[in-house]
Amino acid sequence: MSADYIKKGKAFKFGDNISTDHIAPGRLFHLRNDLVEFSKHVLEDADINFAKNVQKGDFVVAGSNFGLGSSREHAPQIIKIAGVGAVIAKSFARIFYRNAINIGLLAIECDTDKIDNGDELVVDIKNGIIKDLTKNIELKITPLPEVMIKLLEDNGLVLHLNKHGDFKLA
Repeated sequence: MSADYIKKGKAFKFGDNISTDHIAPGRLFHLRNDLVEFSKHVLEDADINFAKNVQKGDFVVAGSNFGLGSSREHAPQIIKIAGVGAVIAKSFARIFYRNAINIGLLAIECDTDKIDNGDELVVDIKNGIIKDLTKNIELKITPLPEVMIKLLEDNGLVLHLNKHGDFKLA
């Protein structure tokens, strides 16, 4: 497993039912062809200051059903472009989760109740834990299947297929 799967950053906490419209506001749909510009507005309907405060490697931490709504594939893309190291949530909308993995954005399921906004976290995928350095606690995470780890290591499905020419795991 790559050392890239130990990540450290600050938690930006959101609640339940953060939709793809919260992530990638529909009124800004004209920016879908300029994802770098669109990423400057990521999650602004949930937290107006998120995009200007998030630093490379920080984490989006949320409750249940993160990414519900339409299948805007640019929603996980602009989260990744904004520099987010991972999205950590109690649960994900199925299409958002799949889109995240397909573009190489780490999406982790775990109980996020003990994580607060601003907590410093270390996410260790290999050992299946999140260390909250602020509170000095550890949380177990739902392990990712090997196929998803391979996709993340290759930075998403398209690059995986370009690299391997098919979907072999070996």
